[in-house]
Amino acid sequence: MPGGQVRGGPVGVARAVEDESGEVTDGGNAALRVPLRRLDPDLPLPSYARPGDAGMDLRARCGAVLAPGGGRALVPTGLAVAIPEGYAGFVQPRSGLALRHGVTCLNTPGLIDAGYRDELCVLLVNTDRAVPYEVHRGDRIAQLVVQQVACVVFDEVTELSESERGMGGFGSTGR
Repeated sequence: MPGGQVRGGPVGVARAVEDESGEVTDGGNAALRVPLRRLDPDLPLPSYARPGDAGMDLRARCGAVLAPGGGRALVPTGLAVAIPEGYAGFVQPRSGLALRHGVTCLNTPGLIDAGYRDELCVLLVNTDRAVPYEVHRGDRIAQLVVQQVACVVFDEVTELSESERGMGGFGSTGR
């Protein structure tokens, strides 16, 4: 892309800019380059709705009907990605779908490991007890967040250090 051109957002939403040297930045920070294979050329690429957003919208490659009371469908997005080592993708629900229609993602966040290369799919569920929900091709169905992740090595010990929280688990902080 020629220097100074904008990438990765709908018209009017500058997200990442490539300078003359080829460096891509997002508001002064280096942007992560993620190879993407478009499996459906008629669908737009994932994009941020607004500057500063963490999640990029994913769209439905095909339609589906989610029956009321827990109907679910695995909806393809028409995209495959090669997330770099040391990072992972997290597919998360869109709050407006959940609020207005009771539609959310199962297995959320959906984890995309760095080694995964197949099509991204979103497992949707309809929690509305009475009304079916129809997903149309091109609908924004979820968000993709890419984050750096640490590689962990566990050190087995006989006891753990004390903390303020201690053994307090589910509901331990009150209502």
